[in-house]
Amino acid sequence: MLQLNLQRLSNSAATATGANQVFLVILLSPCNSYHVFMFDLVTFCSLPFRAYIEAAEVMLEDDVASNKAIGSYGSSFIQIQQKESKKFSVLTRCNTGSLAIAGFGTALRVIHALHADGVLERAYCTETRPFNQGSRLTAYELVHDKIPATLIADFAAAALMKTRSIHVVIVGADRVTANGGTANKIGTYSLASSAKHHGVQFYVAAPLTSVDLSLSSGNEIVIEERSPKELLNTHGGMGEQVVASVICVWNPTFDVTPANLISGIITEKVVRLCLLLTVKESAINVPRNLKYHLIYENAKSSNCR
Repeated sequence: MLQLNLQRLSNSAATATGANQVFLVILLSPCNSYHVFMFDLVTFCSLPFRAYIEAAEVMLEDDVASNKAIGSYGSSFIQIQQKESKKFSVLTRCNTGSLAIAGFGTALRVIHALHADGVLERAYCTETRPFNQGSRLTAYELVHDKIPATLIADFAAAALMKTRSIHVVIVGADRVTANGGTANKIGTYSLASSAKHHGVQFYVAAPLTSVDLSLSSGNEIVIEERSPKELLNTHGGMGEQVVASVICVWNPTFDVTPANLISGIITEKVVRLCLLLTVKESAINVPRNLKYHLIYENAKSSNCR
């Protein structure tokens, strides 16, 4: 997919009228090759790809608004659930921030909101092997945004929960199924299981576009398997090989966390009765069949926008 960068340049021979301004259009490909085109204003506005640019700008605005809402609703709800604690620590996995999404992010946006509200003690992020999105990306974003943060090894999470240093786990999701299961970066299922064992609340933050009601459960999600090199070689598969070549490798990208391990799914929409997100029926006595129907009603109702 091409990335489109636009820069409007003043024509050296132009008058003050906008019609004489020149648009420099640079099309960048993923392999860093590029093409440069120059158009006057009239020609530029008539180009077919102008519609794509406008559509992309609308998508960006929607994404930013969605991210802000997820952060706001998630922070408010978690504070209600953690009302006995003035400050609390949160653990996240992989990268769900601005480096992964056009806007501000999903799960990481909730952490930002908690920090802005003055209730975040510390954010913990797992390194997220084998490609290290947590250590390379999430850690960078947390430090850049001056949020108190600690990086941990993937398998240190259970020990961290045992010490009661973690109050909440919040992750993103690539897919949410009709029965409330969620697919996310491999290792999320392990985090949810550990959180359940240690009595730590486990939340998923995802936009409604991630909800797929055509899937009855996570068993219907096709899980991609990544290159064996990510485990055999250093630097997430891009460095030298350090493992015996004859070893077999199983390297799935995602795993599925069942609904019974999830405390709540945070979305960008508010339903009537002031429900901030879909939650376990035990929390607010929502019937099991209605619980996930609320997500669908969220998306349909014009009153929720």
